[in-house]
Amino acid sequence: MLLNNKAEFILEYNDCKNKSLKKENIDWSQSRVIFVSPQFTKYQKQAINFKDLPIELWEIRKYENNTILFNQLKPSETSESITKISPGNDIVQKVSREIKVYTEEDHLQGIQDDIKETYEKLKERILNIGDNIEIRPRKNYIGFIANTNFVDVHPQKSQIKIWINLVKGELQDPQNLARDVSKIGHWGNGDYEVIIKPDSDLDYLMTLIKQSYKKHSS
Repeated sequence: MLLNNKAEFILEYNDCKNKSLKKENIDWSQSRVIFVSPQFTKYQKQAINFKDLPIELWEIRKYENNTILFNQLKPSETSESITKISPGNDIVQKVSREIKVYTEEDHLQGIQDDIKETYEKLKERILNIGDNIEIRPRKNYIGFIANTNFVDVHPQKSQIKIWINLVKGELQDPQNLARDVSKIGHWGNGDYEVIIKPDSDLDYLMTLIKQSYKKHSS
């Protein structure tokens, strides 16, 4: 429905937010369908097991003390393409053409082996910070999330670029490793950018990333 009514969506958004957003300012390929319910059937749960179907399922519970718990259901690791199940479905084909669900593999295509190894080392260290971290690949970066993005990673052919999600002035960086990009256009979240190569000091880098994790996981 959203993809068929882009103009109406823009009008509604601008009216609600009192902004002047234009249709070309939105990356429609990253659209998502989010369902919220106390529970889902097994057939509904199977819908998130297709790697190229942009659906999220969130279970919601309200307790007697008015505490509300949101739990996002996770897809199986053996996700397959929806186009294999419904190859002749016009709606499925249209959605597949307009919307792209990115994976880590998409970001690692054409990357040098030593950079891939460095990414895997960095990824392992980041995931070891806490048990509440999840990975969400997006169009321009791989997001590491604890409540919200605390670091975004963009593997490039011969280096890795990361953005630490802290506002200018919040990062304690005695070695001045991070670059201030608060006034420069960049893809990831936060005002700090770091370039990583295979010989980079990951121990020191993790002291910077942990600062962002501490802020966004609390």
